Amino acid sequence: MKFSTIFVALIPLVLASFTKALDNGLALTPQMGWNTWNSYGCNINENIILDAAKAIKAEGLDKFGYNYVVIDDCWQADQRDPETKVIPADPKKFPRGLKAVVDEINALGLKAGIYSSAGTMTCGHHIGSLDYEEIDAKAWAEDGFEYLKYDNCFNEGREGTSQLSRDRYFAMTNALNKTGQPMIYSLCQWGMDAVENWAPTIGNSWRISGDIYPSFNRYDDRCPCEDMQNCKLPGFHCSVAKILEFAAPLGQKAYPGAWNDLDMLEVGNKGMTRDEQIVHFTMWSMVKSPLIMGNVVTAMTNQTRAILTNKHVIDISQDVASSPAIRLWKRKVEDSGGDGNVQLWKSSLSNGTYAVAVINFSNKEQKVKVSFEDVFLDEYLSEGDHGDRAWDAYDLWQGVDFETYSAETRELQPLEGGPFKEELPELTIRPHALKVFKMAPEGTKGLGTSPEELERRSLEEKRLVMMGRAKEWQEKREERRRDTKGL
Repeated sequence: MKFSTIFVALIPLVLASFTKALDNGLALTPQMGWNTWNSYGCNINENIILDAAKAIKAEGLDKFGYNYVVIDDCWQADQRDPETKVIPADPKKFPRGLKAVVDEINALGLKAGIYSSAGTMTCGHHIGSLDYEEIDAKAWAEDGFEYLKYDNCFNEGREGTSQLSRDRYFAMTNALNKTGQPMIYSLCQWGMDAVENWAPTIGNSWRISGDIYPSFNRYDDRCPCEDMQNCKLPGFHCSVAKILEFAAPLGQKAYPGAWNDLDMLEVGNKGMTRDEQIVHFTMWSMVKSPLIMGNVVTAMTNQTRAILTNKHVIDISQDVASSPAIRLWKRKVEDSGGDGNVQLWKSSLSNGTYAVAVINFSNKEQKVKVSFEDVFLDEYLSEGDHGDRAWDAYDLWQGVDFETYSAETRELQPLEGGPFKEELPELTIRPHALKVFKMAPEGTKGLGTSPEELERRSLEEKRLVMMGRAKEWQEKREERRRDTKGL
C-alpha cells in the first residue's frame, strides 16, 4: 500500500486515538497563524500583539486560515505568584494581564497562543514550566489560550534519550488534557532525541531542527549539524535549504493532527529574494509544516501579501487528504560558487490530483525535464497506470501580481501544450527558484476525480490485473499439458 493511501486511511484512526494521548482533536491540517518572535523577539507588549491581530483581520488573512495569534517568549513577570505559583504577565508589557488581551483577540474572531519552555527557564531567561505543568496549563486555559508553543531551553539535563525527552513533554500533554480546554500543543524540541518517533502521539507538531533565520542557503556555524539523526547541538541561524534537507525523510512520520514543524515563516522579512521566499512558502506548504507568519503584519508589502495569500499553494497545506511531500530525486548540477542541485518533490492531493515541485538550489539557471516515470513511480509499483495517463498541469504561481495586490483568488490556467503524457515540457528555472504544478487527470479542470470514481477505477484496475494473472496461469497450464503429452 502506497504512503498516500495509508495517510488517508489514518484519519479516522487518528481521531479515535486522541483520547489515549493528546485529547484535543485539533490541527487535522497544519495550523496557521502569526507569532511575535521572528520580528519582535523580547520587545513585545499588548499593543504590538493587538495591533497585529487587528491587522490580520483587516488584511483578511484569517480568511486564508491564519487564525492563531501566538505570544512568544518574554511575556512573563520576574517571579511566580507566591501563593498560587502562577506565572503573572509582565505588568509593564501587559498592564491589564493576559486574559484581557486574549479576550480582544477572540473578539476579532481569532485565537490566542502562549509560549513557555520545558525547562526551569525559557530561552529568553524567563520563568519556565518544568515541574509546574499543571499549574501553568490551568492558568493558560483560564485565560482562554488555545495554543501552546513549548520550548526546550534549560531542561536540567533531562534529555539525551527519547524516553527522557518524551517524559518531560508528556507531562505537559497530561496537564493540557486535564484543563478540558482544547489547545494546540506545539513542541519546540529542536529535533533532538528522535522527536519524530515519540511526539506524534503526545503533540500536534514538533520542531525538527534548530531555529530558522531569513537565509536561503547560507552556511552558518551556529547551525552546525548536517544530520539531525545524530545532532547534539541544533543551534539556530538555520537556512531554508538546510531545514528542508532535514525534513526530506520525515514526511512518513506525520499524519492528521501531528505534523513536522520546520519553524516559522520568514516571508516578508529581510534576507531573501522574492524567488527564495516563494520556494520557502511553497515547500513549507507541501511538506505540511505549520504556516506561522513571523513578519510585521502591520506593514506588509504587496509582494508579501501576494506570497502569503496564494490560495492555490495554501490549499496543498490544508487539503485534508494530502500527504506530506516526498523528494523523488536530488541531482547535482553545474554551478558557480557552490554545490548546486536540482530537486523533484511530489505530494498526493484529494481526488487523484498531485502537487509537483522542481527546485533549483544552484546559482545558475537550469533547464529540467520531469518524466512521469519519476513522478508516478510509487503508483506504478502499486499497479497503477498513472504514468501512462494524460495530465493537465497548472502552474500555481503563474499570473500572481506581486506589485498590485488583489485578495481575490485567480483562476488556474492550464500549462500551454497540455494535456501531457510521459513528461512535462522542458522547464527553465531561475537560480534559487522553483516551478510548482497541480497535476490533474485530463479534462477535469484541475478538480480531479471523485472518490467514488477513483474507487471504481481502482477496483477495475485490480480486476484487470487478476484477469491478466489468471490468463497467464491458464496459458502456462496449457503449456505444461502439451509438454507432458510430448507435443
